[in-house]
Order: sequence, then structure tokens, then C-alpha cells
Amino acid sequence: MFDQLKKRHWLTVLLLTLCSSTAYAQLNIFACEPEWAALTRSLAGDGAKVYSATTDQQDPHHIQARPSLIAKVRRADLLVCTGAELEVGWLPLLLRKSGNAKIQAGQAGYFMATDHVSLLEKPAVLDRSLGDIHAAGNPHVHLDPYRMQQVAVALVSSLVKVDPSKEKDYQENLRIFTLEWRNAISQWEKQAEGLRGKRIVVNHNNWVYLERWLGLERLAVLESRPGIAPSSSHLGEILTQLSANPADMILLAGYQNDKPALWLSKKTGLRVVSLPFSPSNEENLIHWFNRLLQPLLSADS
Repeated sequence: MFDQLKKRHWLTVLLLTLCSSTAYAQLNIFACEPEWAALTRSLAGDGAKVYSATTDQQDPHHIQARPSLIAKVRRADLLVCTGAELEVGWLPLLLRKSGNAKIQAGQAGYFMATDHVSLLEKPAVLDRSLGDIHAAGNPHVHLDPYRMQQVAVALVSSLVKVDPSKEKDYQENLRIFTLEWRNAISQWEKQAEGLRGKRIVVNHNNWVYLERWLGLERLAVLESRPGIAPSSSHLGEILTQLSANPADMILLAGYQNDKPALWLSKKTGLRVVSLPFSPSNEENLIHWFNRLLQPLLSADS
């Protein structure tokens, strides 16, 4: 009799433990870039453990498919990346090596942000000799807050598909995010009114969505081809161009080589404005956008 009661006791404890584990199980989410990790944290809340494959100090085009990343992808319930071939050099290998069927293309756990917004600058000619050309268009959509809002709505739909039990939580998180995000956009646009029409030189053509949103005019790109370091002759051509049509500043992502920009700055007197291209570790999107705009506003003052 005692043995039977003891067995029932341990069976009850085991069932309660299993139920508790299920109730508090977190989604494992693998984000390719910090911006998508930050957005996912805002929308998933405590219901997910989010890992970013890259940092704000890395070029997302060129990442090694390390064993540690393969291990993270293998355990993921949801994959959140940019798409439009931004990660083409490393993500397909991670997916293939992981053997994780849940997050392969076409599955509920596969989410590409660029699948849910319109893309700018779709190339007329596809030729890899021209550099890092993206067939679908420019992939850096996270620099447009309106497109980020569109991505947020789509991402919540994916969260609900992979974890329908928390649909109310995800929808409420989206409601809060949308309210705060729209208020922030309104404030940013008021602060940035003076930037409209400012003429810029960029190191790499990765600011197109920011340019379109703020009304910046791009005069030149330091790279002669996307992803290819500029030659001295190309820099000389830009210098000649700017002597006839001056710019207001040179934009540079924090992770990029600053030597060409500094050379041009020395020759022209233009200010080099270094911007954080992605959020830092655990930074939320509103704080990051504030940091993104501040150097531009300071350069304009």
C-alpha cells in the first residue's frame, strides 16, 4: 500500500513538472541581425529567448558559418532574418548543416523581413562582377521606420503560427509597440525637418531607406562597386565631382573602413558622420533610432 502511494506521489510530481515546463517553455528564436533580434524581443516578450547571429560591429554580408551558429540554428523554433540575399553567403549553409526542418524555407518558422515590404533599387542588370548586387532590391529595410512597422505586423503573424497558445500576448505586444513606434516616428520627423535636402556622400549604398525617409540627396558612393574598396582613381573622380557640386556630409556605418571617407574629408573639409547601422546588444529599437539620428542632427546644427 505504501509503495503504491509512493508511486502515485512521484507520478503526480512528474506530471506537474511536465505541465509546468510546457507552460513556461520559451521559444528559441534565431535572428540574423541585431535589428530583428530587437524587434522580436519587443513582440515576443518573455515568451521567447532571442539570439542574434551578428553584432552592430559586423558587416552582415560577410559572416562565417561557425559551429556555434549551427548549434543555435539547430535549436531554433523561428528564424528571423533580412532576406533579399543579404545573408546568402552564410545562412543557406547554416540551414543545411542544422537539419532543423522547422525553419527551412516555406515552413512556419522561416521569416524573411524583406518578403513583407516593397524594396527599393532593384537592379536592371544582374552581374556579380559588379559587386554585391541584390537581385530583389536593396535589403536594408530596417532603416525605414515605416517598413519596420510593416515587418512587425508580419512577424507577429509568424509568432502566432509557431506558438498559437500565446496569440493574445503577441497581439497585445504588437499594439503597444505600434503605439510607441508611431509616437516616436512623429517626434523623429519633427526633429529631422532640417535634414531634408541635405546632400550626402556615402561609403556604401546601404542608406537608401534612410535617405528616402529623411529626404537626403545622395551625390556619390565611395565604393566604385558594392562591397569593393574604392580605387584612387574613383576617389579622384568623386573629388572632382564634389568640387562642382558640393555635399554637406559623408555618411559612414560604424563597422565600415573609414580611410576613404577620412581621405575625402581631408581634401574637401566635409564632416564624416559615423552612424550606428544596427542596435547594440539588447538595445531596443527606439533607443537605437535616437542614436542613429543624433549624429545627423548634430552635423546639421
